[in-house]
Amino acid sequence: MARKNILSGLLDQNRPQPAELPPVAPETKSAVPPRGLGALGAVTRSIDALAAKAEAAGRLEAQLAAGAVIVDLDPVQIENSFVSDRIGDDEEAFRQLVEAIRERGQDSPILVRPHPDKPNLYQIAFGHRRARAARELGIPVKAVVKPLSDTEHVIAQGQENSARADLSFIERALFASRLEQRGFSREVMMTALGLDKTTLSKMLSVCNRIPGDILHSLDLARGIGRDRWHELATLFDTPGADQRARHFMNQRPYRTAKTLEERFLLLLRFLKEPAEAAPSRPATVRKDWARPDGAVKAKIADDGKTFTIALKAARAADFGAYLTAQLDRLYEAFERENANSNGD
Repeated sequence: MARKNILSGLLDQNRPQPAELPPVAPETKSAVPPRGLGALGAVTRSIDALAAKAEAAGRLEAQLAAGAVIVDLDPVQIENSFVSDRIGDDEEAFRQLVEAIRERGQDSPILVRPHPDKPNLYQIAFGHRRARAARELGIPVKAVVKPLSDTEHVIAQGQENSARADLSFIERALFASRLEQRGFSREVMMTALGLDKTTLSKMLSVCNRIPGDILHSLDLARGIGRDRWHELATLFDTPGADQRARHFMNQRPYRTAKTLEERFLLLLRFLKEPAEAAPSRPATVRKDWARPDGAVKAKIADDGKTFTIALKAARAADFGAYLTAQLDRLYEAFERENANSNGD
């Protein structure tokens, strides 16, 4: 079934309607025609792809704002989206954004909806970094306010972020996973992220296969691409891989790695190596001993490292105390006999 662009119905019906928003190209298809061969061609194609994404994001925001009133909102009136699409800000890039807004103002408005639960507050669909920058600068936030359902909200949020170039693979995968946990359908996730069904399934499998604590420790490794994440995820299908990973993450090479990307690659390389077989422990030898008259009985266990005697008698405590008091003498006698045996 074809997916319709839900964003095309977000504008006020009483105002002139813009053309339908351009769909975000599925991740598996390239919007940039191949140009050139070799390293120079790859760099050129990469630059073209980034430019195409930036242009798509600009068109998306322009069409959302067309025919709508842009208002100034106090940053204290605005809350973040109910589902996060970012793991954390690139601080250097954020500082550049702050300086750009300080110098020339906010170029494009953010999109918010009236908060569904809190009167006089708004919830961001997209534009979190611009809102944060305005809050830091102490200036109003330029925003388009539209009533959005939860579904419309996450689709607007996902499509705008998918059109930009600065979200890593794992951030997009985690966004999809959070939508799944909140009960959104695959159809909504595919529309929000501009993905086909197969790509979305692979993306979700990364989050589902890697244990949460291990994934959280690596999720800021933005330089790691899709193929490496898939490779790591499949390694956790091996029984015991999670315990091996946690053990390795406590070792010095992992803890002293300079970057999270380096940590990721160290863990990947470690898990790809065959697991060492655990040394087999000798079987525990057990036997019973008893006095002929049955006055004292003992259960003896010997596993090669530990030798235990459990006494059972009417006066077991007294006999045990006696044996304990004789341990020094008995051990000296044992050493003398061993020395004599070695000398023979």
